Amino acid sequence: MPSVKPQFELSALDAVQWLRDLPTESVDLVVTDPAYESLEKHRAVGTTTRLKHSKSSSNDWFRVFPNSRFGELFAETFRVLKPDTHFYLFCDAETMFVAKPEAEKAGFKFWKPLVWDKQTIGMGYHYRARYEFILFFEKGKRRLNDLGVADIIKEPRIHRGYPAEKPVKVSEVVIGQSSQPGDVVADPFMGSGSVGVAALNLGRRFLGTDLNPDAVAYSAQRLGRLGEGRKPDGVAAAVTPDLFAMMGSRR
Repeated sequence: MPSVKPQFELSALDAVQWLRDLPTESVDLVVTDPAYESLEKHRAVGTTTRLKHSKSSSNDWFRVFPNSRFGELFAETFRVLKPDTHFYLFCDAETMFVAKPEAEKAGFKFWKPLVWDKQTIGMGYHYRARYEFILFFEKGKRRLNDLGVADIIKEPRIHRGYPAEKPVKVSEVVIGQSSQPGDVVADPFMGSGSVGVAALNLGRRFLGTDLNPDAVAYSAQRLGRLGEGRKPDGVAAAVTPDLFAMMGSRR
């Protein structure tokens, strides 16, 4: 009998290193949310209490990805994507102005920022944010699956979840717009695995990585409820009760 490809494959590697290990033009869509540098600035002035465990330039959950590495990240993302594909990058207003020109240097065409409307305001000290940008890039030329979808995605933020966790429904919108069933969706900063859940929900395959072994374990458990897959050796088979307690017991 022919072997069945796993529906998801997870790694615990640096995002750029992981992308370098993927074959050229092997991915149909990339959707990702790096821990961008401005998070640390906002944390330092008390506007990002979700990272209250932070010490110096890192925190208990993820390492900040410096702006200086965007060039290599986007170059590898461009390489692994097939011709005529899309790339979506979650970011804030500050990071947008750094990321856009670097992605264009790598070869991407920038179309526009989508807006994720979180519907309630977050922490802050002036004009408290209730939105986040999703930068929409294209490699080659690809038509969206539905030209009637608005550029504002309204979905409540996740409360008491994994730090900076994104709602699955937000990722389902962009995955549904820019891929087909059976396609490979990749996320080099997978965190809680919400992009992977969205991909499997829509009948896509998922490839993801994260440096935090707890994130990989959590993602593996979430995705394991939806399909068969592979995770790196040494990663726990299940998330511990202590981890769920730190994340707000979201089982």
